[in-house]
Amino acid sequence: MASKDHVHEIRNDGTHPHHHHHNDHDHVYNESSSWVGADGRVYHSHDGLAPHSHEPIYSPGYFTRRALPLSNRDFNERAFTIGIGGPVGTGKTALMLALCRLLRDKYSLAAVTNDIFTKEDGEFLVKNGALPEERIRAVETGGCPHAAIREDISINLGPLEELSNLYKADILLCESGGDNLAANFSRELADYIIYIIDVSGGDKIPRKGGPGITQADLLVINKTDLAQAVGADLAVMERDAIRMRDGGPFVFAQVKHQVGVEDIVNHVLQAWEVATGKKRH
Repeated sequence: MASKDHVHEIRNDGTHPHHHHHNDHDHVYNESSSWVGADGRVYHSHDGLAPHSHEPIYSPGYFTRRALPLSNRDFNERAFTIGIGGPVGTGKTALMLALCRLLRDKYSLAAVTNDIFTKEDGEFLVKNGALPEERIRAVETGGCPHAAIREDISINLGPLEELSNLYKADILLCESGGDNLAANFSRELADYIIYIIDVSGGDKIPRKGGPGITQADLLVINKTDLAQAVGADLAVMERDAIRMRDGGPFVFAQVKHQVGVEDIVNHVLQAWEVATGKKRH
């Protein structure tokens, strides 16, 4: 029987801080097993990830009460890290490419992509010359991509720290595997969080909420050029984004056509300046 003494603290806003390990490191986990931890939560492990739980989130949370970036981060030791999350097909990888193209000439960049069982997004960035190939790492997260950006960040933290050290990076980009509206990044991993949705899912998406929509530092509503084709009302999406974001910023965009990308870059660089104390080039 596997030892089950790993416990993950869950904050009041439904997010997970960096997980804590006890001293016993000789655990062997059965992918099909689950158990009740000392805290009463049901845990499971699979795909090589540390044990984690999928607790119900009873509120989408509030932008003004979101977990803030870590105040003790030494940006001489690790680069400013941007987490990009969102459901499958919303344009995360396209945004990664666009950010690389606009920032790479003035800043030292590196990127990590997450896919469930492939390295396709990393290969896309390489194929399109986003960055030199050696500055891109593709991670296969397994069946719970949100666990790799929140519960067990080690699968991403390792390559990000390696890239930061190798290239003295100013900015690191980390793309989550496509996930649901409840997925959000651990602040141990991401200093700035972008959550991207698109209009093809309908104009109801912003009001559905979830920590990705309500608590990300920036919400991007992508593919606005498809609104008429799918019957989505951008005015409704704007109204609901204002309400759900509680004053937090959001951007309408057509990332593939470079619409709104400069606005996104300005938000990123403003946060980079505040966090690092440096001035944009």
